[in-house]
Amino acid sequence: MSKPAAPRRVGEKEALAVATTVRGSPYKLNLVAGLIRGKKAGDALNILSFSTKAMAVDVRKVLASAIANAENNHNLDVDALVVKEASVGKSIVMKRFATRGRGKSTRIIKPFARLRVVVREQQEEAE
Repeated sequence: MSKPAAPRRVGEKEALAVATTVRGSPYKLNLVAGLIRGKKAGDALNILSFSTKAMAVDVRKVLASAIANAENNHNLDVDALVVKEASVGKSIVMKRFATRGRGKSTRIIKPFARLRVVVREQQEEAE
């Protein structure tokens, strides 16, 4: 006997991609994720391609993965995709120590963040 199949975490006509350990603070990642929320998928890829923020590279990879999932796994139309959700959360934190004067040390915190991108197929409005 096998386990029953897990239910979909997103609705119909939606696809999802998650990056669990993006190196950098969630605050900085959320600034970049805010640039693409609600945009068309093609426009969002262009925005991230020309963004000067270093985190834009990781966000672009996750968005491209979500678009590929929509096309290959769920048979959605790529031209009609819209970024429904781009949520950011905390992940692990690496703790390191730096030596200081007089035999002391200080803590260095190296944060990681989670990124969840959901794209949705949106019907074209008739004009």
